[in-house]
Amino acid sequence: MPDASDIIAGLGCWSGRVTIAPLAGGLTNRNYRVDDAIGAHVVRLGADIPHHHILRFNELAASRAAAAAGISPEVEHAEPGILVTRFVAGETLTPERVRLQAPRVLALVRRVHREMPAHLRGPVLAFWVFHVLRDYAHALEGRRPAAELAGLLDRAAQLEAAVGSVELVLGHNDLLAANFIDDGQRLWLVDWDYAGFNSPLFDLGGLASNNGFSPAEEEAMLDAYFGVPAMPDLRRRYAAMKASSLLRETMWSMVSEIHSTLDFDYAAYTDENLRRFESAWDDFQRMP
Repeated sequence: MPDASDIIAGLGCWSGRVTIAPLAGGLTNRNYRVDDAIGAHVVRLGADIPHHHILRFNELAASRAAAAAGISPEVEHAEPGILVTRFVAGETLTPERVRLQAPRVLALVRRVHREMPAHLRGPVLAFWVFHVLRDYAHALEGRRPAAELAGLLDRAAQLEAAVGSVELVLGHNDLLAANFIDDGQRLWLVDWDYAGFNSPLFDLGGLASNNGFSPAEEEAMLDAYFGVPAMPDLRRRYAAMKASSLLRETMWSMVSEIHSTLDFDYAAYTDENLRRFESAWDDFQRMP
């Protein structure tokens, strides 16, 4: 079976000789930088991952829409299990940089929600975190204590009820700092594995929890996103979705403990995110 370098070198989209180097990061893909006669490119290798609700046709549709909207670099080539995009030279953000550049980051997230749907073509998935949680619980049956799963699902049901009716937007649904790139003039957003129609509150909750926003920074984010001071009902629905995003990260890691072959300490990651979920759950429970 050919290795990654042979697969990449054999693609028909290059001009002249290529150099190939792995890129760090990525728990659902293998990523490489490829340089040829016309420039630099990124190659993502990854098959469908149904147990994580990752289907590559959906990633491709979202990547193309993001490029058409000027949010992500253009797609240069695609075939089953392979996605080639233009390489963007710049600084990959850290959580600290996300917080410092919160207005710019939030403006880009709003563009994802508002502008990308007009550029989508073909079928696209929804990403409803509570369905994902129920599916993860089913996958974990016999692998985790039944009482633990029942308790997590009970909390998920309470959170879903608290979220209530939602506005539907196109969400990125994985707003880690490492998915933002600053090229010195503008921000780019990459990695559309989990893209799908969702409530904007999921992206906002994930943005805050993934990047260590303080309560004051969260309040400023909500006020800026919605254009008016956030009322108590909105803050409570947001808190419910933020807690749900952390529960999803916890159960994502539990499932990854079973399925992933990567050299990564998923057990420790599960414990870390479970602690963070418990804290967010307590915050939600204290809200009127």
